Amino acid sequence: MQKNNYFSHLEKVINTNLDRTALIYQDKSYLYSDIKKLVLMWEDYFKINQIKSSDTVIVIGDFDPYAVSCFFSLIKINAIIVPLLRSHTNEYIEQVKKTTNADFVIKITASLQYELEKIVSEPKHLLIENLKKAGTPGLILFSSGSTGNPKAAVHDFSKLLSRFLIEPHHHCMINFLMFDHWGGLNTLFHIISGAGTVISTENRSPENICHLIEKYSVETLPTSPSFLNLLLLSKSYEGKNLNSLKLITYGSEPMPQSTLARALAVFPQIKFKQTYGLIELGVFKTKSKSADSLFLKIDPNDCQSRVVEGKLELKTETAMLGYLNAASPFTNDGWFKTEDVVIVDGDYIKILGRDSEVINVGGEKVFPIEVENTILQFPNIEDVIVYKEPHPLIGNIVCAKVKPTNATDEKELIINLKKHCSLYLARFKVPTKIKISTENFSNIRQKKSRINV
Repeated sequence: MQKNNYFSHLEKVINTNLDRTALIYQDKSYLYSDIKKLVLMWEDYFKINQIKSSDTVIVIGDFDPYAVSCFFSLIKINAIIVPLLRSHTNEYIEQVKKTTNADFVIKITASLQYELEKIVSEPKHLLIENLKKAGTPGLILFSSGSTGNPKAAVHDFSKLLSRFLIEPHHHCMINFLMFDHWGGLNTLFHIISGAGTVISTENRSPENICHLIEKYSVETLPTSPSFLNLLLLSKSYEGKNLNSLKLITYGSEPMPQSTLARALAVFPQIKFKQTYGLIELGVFKTKSKSADSLFLKIDPNDCQSRVVEGKLELKTETAMLGYLNAASPFTNDGWFKTEDVVIVDGDYIKILGRDSEVINVGGEKVFPIEVENTILQFPNIEDVIVYKEPHPLIGNIVCAKVKPTNATDEKELIINLKKHCSLYLARFKVPTKIKISTENFSNIRQKKSRINV
């Protein structure tokens, strides 16, 4: 078994910061000393229940002290971890059990009760067997399924964790992104590894996020463009003291230029930074071309990048080993095909969206984000999602669902929206169908899903 360098670092962080607040969950503070006690508790629990190195363990929870310390303890024993949300259906959890051939399920409730299920698992996938031979901790993450069926990405967790052997910085951040995806876990490990404070919340409404920023003097908010749009529309920031907030990072989906411009105008004192990452590769260091630009550069020391036929390909040491339930997305020479369509400006790229979301209208390509950005600039539009429908002659047509800010004459709004789009977009990009909706277009991850709109 290899030496677990990350856990050695984590133990040092915990032992030298015992009196500092590590986590705030349901408005209760947990010190690093509390996390240490819980890690030891889980170690005893694993011994009693014979959970050992290379076992595949599903952890159902959130960024609560029990789930976080359970995660740390599983890393220490070099287990293979599959994080899931409490909100996942029983059907989904059963499918994850089968896909991963899990050995155990540990379910932690919101009230911090926990239960164990032992599973008689089938023979392991070759990727799991390779992790077992390597003697390193593993991580299995499922894609959101926003562009198809969820894929199970298998990681040598030690490679991802090597990024967090960092010096103390004591930052205070809200863990806005989710427990079962790398964006949320990346935030957790970045903060805890630097002896900072994680603010955990299940209520991700703009009102509550602003409340938490003010109450706990939060310095960094990692979020999504869809949430930023909601925040700006809600004006929940008005009357709140958000002076502690220094940085807002955004990613997970393309940002409309109009949303970024409004955010910069409302929060001129806050730095905005576009991030880029994938569950298959991790999150990378990036640099924006300018504060108001959607062009970014991926640090070449962090990850190599190239563009092939307009789509981004990446190569990095933190790449997954492969999928449990899908074909390899790597080229023969080891490049990961992201399927993100980009445009290039020198060393910088701008992400236009996933290739699967491109709308082909008679041979012409339409990117939903461009149409959405145009529609969001029209008065009385709270949100919009653009998608495609098949057409027997031209391949696809452009469709849009819009959510008005206030009640309005629907027929008149549709006519005026089409006129507005005609002024700023080529004819083939103007939506053929526009539907008025009162629903929210963002899913639980605060991002838009264009599947089955």
